[in-house]
Amino acid sequence: YFSKDPLYGVTPIEEMLRVGQETQNSKLKTQNYGAGYAFDFSAPIDFAEIDRQMSDSRYSILDSRTSIQHRVSSIERLPCPLVTSGLPAEACGQLAEQVSRFGLMAVSGSGAGAVIAGGRAEDVRLVPGACLAVPLVAGDITIEAIGTVTEVEGDKVYGFGHSFLGIGPIDLPMATGQVHTVVSNVAHSFKLASAIKIVGALRMDESTAVVGRIGAEPKMIPLTIRVERYNNTEQRVYNCRVANNRLLTPLLLRYSIAGAALELGSLPPDHTIGYKVRIGVVGAESITFENVSTGLGLSEMLAESVGSVAILLNNPYERVDVRAIDIDVCLTAENVSSKIWSVDLSDSTVRAGEELEIDVVVESTRRQKKKYRCSLKIPEQLAAGRYDLIVCGGYDYEKFVRKQAPYRFVPQSLPTLLEALNNVLAIGRDKLYCLLVLPSSGVTVERAELPDLPATKILVLGDAKRTLRAQPYSHWLEKALRVGTVVSDKKVMHITVEE
Repeated sequence: YFSKDPLYGVTPIEEMLRVGQETQNSKLKTQNYGAGYAFDFSAPIDFAEIDRQMSDSRYSILDSRTSIQHRVSSIERLPCPLVTSGLPAEACGQLAEQVSRFGLMAVSGSGAGAVIAGGRAEDVRLVPGACLAVPLVAGDITIEAIGTVTEVEGDKVYGFGHSFLGIGPIDLPMATGQVHTVVSNVAHSFKLASAIKIVGALRMDESTAVVGRIGAEPKMIPLTIRVERYNNTEQRVYNCRVANNRLLTPLLLRYSIAGAALELGSLPPDHTIGYKVRIGVVGAESITFENVSTGLGLSEMLAESVGSVAILLNNPYERVDVRAIDIDVCLTAENVSSKIWSVDLSDSTVRAGEELEIDVVVESTRRQKKKYRCSLKIPEQLAAGRYDLIVCGGYDYEKFVRKQAPYRFVPQSLPTLLEALNNVLAIGRDKLYCLLVLPSSGVTVERAELPDLPATKILVLGDAKRTLRAQPYSHWLEKALRVGTVVSDKKVMHITVEE
């Protein structure tokens, strides 16, 4: 450690040539389902919790392996460099912290790309001793792992002389590259290099080497990020391709989005982010959502966009292929948070079948007040009694639904996973919700809502001896108004329905 004398180790070529020989099933080689995140799919989807788990090594299947490898020997190999371009210092620094637990080291590159003196990119070959690049993100933003070719046998390339992540079967792009310089450092020396051209795909990643095939087509996900900022008169468009990997794709996506959003500087204390996200899924409808976040940086946007992709790629039901990811980001230098100033009802005592008028005054952070009106029709058959009327913003509305109908956010299969994602993502923070809570009159079995059941049926279905999960069916009326501000509180009132 910190030695100034050159020290090195050599991996015997016999050990490298044995990599991948024990895996004969070609389908297993490309599925890459051995390493990823172990999310709890029995609980309602919570993007804040998913985001926390992705930063916690306990939830990564890979980390248990790498920690064992690091304990085997007191001598650690130099971390594999991830050379970045197009990422501001803030994003690159955060990326470095995240990947260090995988034995990687993120460093900022020149951003100039490879320049082939006196030749063409096609003339650069993967030969022993040549630069071996793994473009995890390619395009206007680049994140590239850099190593060395050890041996080439036909179309098979052996490289690194150590593992990349050590996760076995992989499908990552393999490219020729050029080393610009070697940065000497007492702690960790590394190469500054850049990819030239993708010529194949890495198929195996074991402790002694990575193995790829020239001519193989790696799966990469097209990523388009469009950014409008308060301090730029023009929209900036980033066209990239991201490696398809259960473990790496969410990480790469997070810092690509953050890098694009923060390219022209950090956010001011007062800021608002409006975003639209489209995640194309092969064989299913795209997941499309839009929302607003104010005063909280990029956290909510990243948690929802990155978390959705992480959930899809790491689901336990079926393999999901993401076709493309498209993100629009609009950054403004203002805070649009607000609170409910007052709520006035047309009458606190109503009859079944009547319309209830609700006037809500919302006050923004700049002391501006605006009035909104919505109406709820009291159901014709509603029994006389006292009922709760809730007026709230998106945060409290989500808490209400999670308590009353948690099954809407709990997946049980791939179709219900897509449905649960859409249910969570459809809740708008820039909306005002008016809710009239009605009495429970049925039962919910798993995800099936069975309202208006006789009492005897409810008792049978709710029996604790039954294997299917059942709970009382919660019912409410709701109206949502888009108000253009993020309402952060709620008001609870009461109405009386007369005979």
